[in-house]
Amino acid sequence: MTTLIEPPAAVSPLAGIQSLELEITGKCQLTCTHCLSESSPQASHGDMTPEDWRTVIIDAAALGIRTVQLIGGEPTVHPNWREFAVLGLSLGLHVEVYSNLFHVNPAWWDLFTQDGVILATSYYSDDPEEHDRITGKAGSYARTRCNIREAVTRGVTLRAGIVDILPGQRVAEARAELESMGVRRINTDRVRSVGRAALPGWKPTLDEMCGRCTRGRAAILPNGDLAGCVLSRDFPVGNVRDTRLADLLGGKSWAKLAESVPPPARMACPPDDSDDCSPANTPSCDPQ
Repeated sequence: MTTLIEPPAAVSPLAGIQSLELEITGKCQLTCTHCLSESSPQASHGDMTPEDWRTVIIDAAALGIRTVQLIGGEPTVHPNWREFAVLGLSLGLHVEVYSNLFHVNPAWWDLFTQDGVILATSYYSDDPEEHDRITGKAGSYARTRCNIREAVTRGVTLRAGIVDILPGQRVAEARAELESMGVRRINTDRVRSVGRAALPGWKPTLDEMCGRCTRGRAAILPNGDLAGCVLSRDFPVGNVRDTRLADLLGGKSWAKLAESVPPPARMACPPDDSDDCSPANTPSCDPQ
């Protein structure tokens, strides 16, 4: 039996949200040193059920949100990730899958090449040892690089993010290598003090964010919490398992959070800040 989830009445983008990050799992094959969610092979998919995620996707479309991003952890380890992507596409959403590209099942390429789908990944260095040291997984450089080349060959809409983590990290060389493989959309970011990148005793602060949390974007975490983005996970404003997305985005707690986020630094592109809030996010700053 199929249960129909009734979405709220369609309106223009509520609270100006254009992109909704769906952190569907904490599981990942890698243990990146800077991981914002501290994901690992031992992590769980969280408290959100497949039905909960379907409801959020339907609500997002009804609220006029244009893009949903499946992220983790590694979203492709969630058993229902393709179902979520297909549902979003059927509702007219753009769907971005943010994958480490450590493993790609050959059957997934048909989805990645569909109109409306964007594939995103992280890349750290043109030096295999340095890349693998950051990801915590030997061989991750070779496998990610191989799947990037395959994606480009197949004409997949692809973008890559580079996070500057280690002193002297080969960031410029990583960008050059990506460009040589045919990747044209490349963002860079400095490491943020969130998750495993936070120093011992560090107290989370919104000042560490780029200023774009709540401004055009929002995130749902694996436990159902609504946050300004996946990086501002320590400042939730309610839970979609208890309250519908429309009520949360239209509520006082969301408005208060939006007022608390420091605005983006003027002309905050390198070297003042990153050319995007994080490679996990979708829009880049102006004028780039």
